[in-house]
Parts: sequence; C-alpha cells; structure tokens
Amino acid sequence: MKKSILITLTFLLVSGFVVQAQQTVRIGYVDMEYILQNVPEYQEASAQLEKKVQQWKTEIETELQRVDKMKQDLANERPLLTNELIKDREDEIKFEEKKILDYQQKRFGPNGDFITQKLQLVKPVQDQVFVAVQEIAKNRNYDLIFDKSADVVTLFAADRLDVSDQVLRSITRASNRKELETRQEKRELIRQEAKTVEEDAVLSEREQLQQERKQEREALLEKRRQERDSIRNAKKEEAERRREAILKERQRKKDSIAKAREEIRNN
Repeated sequence: MKKSILITLTFLLVSGFVVQAQQTVRIGYVDMEYILQNVPEYQEASAQLEKKVQQWKTEIETELQRVDKMKQDLANERPLLTNELIKDREDEIKFEEKKILDYQQKRFGPNGDFITQKLQLVKPVQDQVFVAVQEIAKNRNYDLIFDKSADVVTLFAADRLDVSDQVLRSITRASNRKELETRQEKRELIRQEAKTVEEDAVLSEREQLQQERKQEREALLEKRRQERDSIRNAKKEEAERRREAILKERQRKKDSIAKAREEIRNN
C-alpha cells in the first residue's frame, strides 16, 4: 500500500513537472534506520530491550533443555514402566512443550512483547521525525519527502536529497529545549538554533539558485538545439527543392528532345 501511494504521488509530481517545466519540484528523503541509530534515547531503550530479549531466550533454552532431559529419561526408563505410566509421562512432556510454545508466542509472536515494545520504542521517534519533516518541507518548499528505509523500491537516490541530518538537528533542538533549566542555557540554545536555521536557509537558497541556473542552462541548450534543428531542416528542404527542380528540368529537356525527334520522324 505504501509503495502504491508513493509511486502514485511520484508519478503525479513528475507529470506536473513535465507539464509545467518552469516549476521546480523538490523531492527529498529520510533514512529512518540512520536516524534511529543517532537518537541516544532510542539507543538506550533499545539496549534495555535487547537485555530482556536475551533473558527471554535464555529462559526458553533452559526449558527446552529440561524437556529434552524428560524425553531422554523416559526413553531410558520405558522398558521398566507400564503403559499407563508411559502415557502419563508423554502427556506431561506434551504439556511442557505447549507451555514453551505459548511462552515463545507471548514473547516473540506477531503480537508478542518484543514486537509491542519495539513499536513503543520507535513510535516517539517516528512522531518527532514526522513533525521535523513537516517543518523542513514547509520551510524549504519540498513537494515530497519519503522514507528511504521503508517498503519502497529505491533504485537510486542522490545524497544531496537526504534530509536525515536536518531531521536529526531538529529532533536534537526539540530534545534540548525540554532539558534546559536555566535562562542562560535557553539563550544559548536559541542562539545555536538561530544559527542552524540560518545555515539551513542559506543551504536552501543556494540549492534553489543552483536549480534555477540548471533550468536556465537546460532551457538555453534546448533553444539552441531547436534553432540548429530548424536551420538543418530548412537547408534540407531547400536542397530537396533544388533537387526536384533539377530533375524536372532534366525531364523537361528529355521530353523536348523526344518530341523534336518525333516531329522530324513524322515529317
């Protein structure tokens, strides 16, 4: 679904660009995996979750070993047991295996603790990324910003289209605002934010100017190409007219000579 929506949006944007050649269409992308790797809060929480995961795996492995021992004991003692006792032991083993399976589902199933807690870790960062992307798109006039690491077929994406670092700066600024306590720190943060915002604005203006110059060069090259084609076609048409005139004149002379010979022959 995400892929279909992205393809549709991209097609519409590119189509609009073709129809309105003078209009600049700005596209960017973020790498969510890269952003997550550079958000300290997420990395700390992710490390804590990983500890839990290892503990859950250890518990499951311990239980599996215990059940394997029960099976081995039953195999060794089977000749000495009655059918009823064998049935009881087999039922007990099946019960323990089911408990392990249920525990695995509880921890690692589609709706298990691992998936649930992983989503809980990612969602706050996703929300911050969403807010940051909206701000960047509005301030820098982007028409489309997509997640490169999502379920999207990306054959090529230039590094200059990557706004992940800008998103990280925006998230960092928001996080810093929450942590500041003194007025002096707040003033320093405002100064730093103004500086980074100004840098982003300068970068945006530079990119815009480069894009406009590129379009001007392309328009000039296209105009020159059309002029060359027009001159070439005019010369070609003129040469064709001359050729036809020469052929007609030759044919006229041949017809005249043939007619004269015919008159002489008849006289």
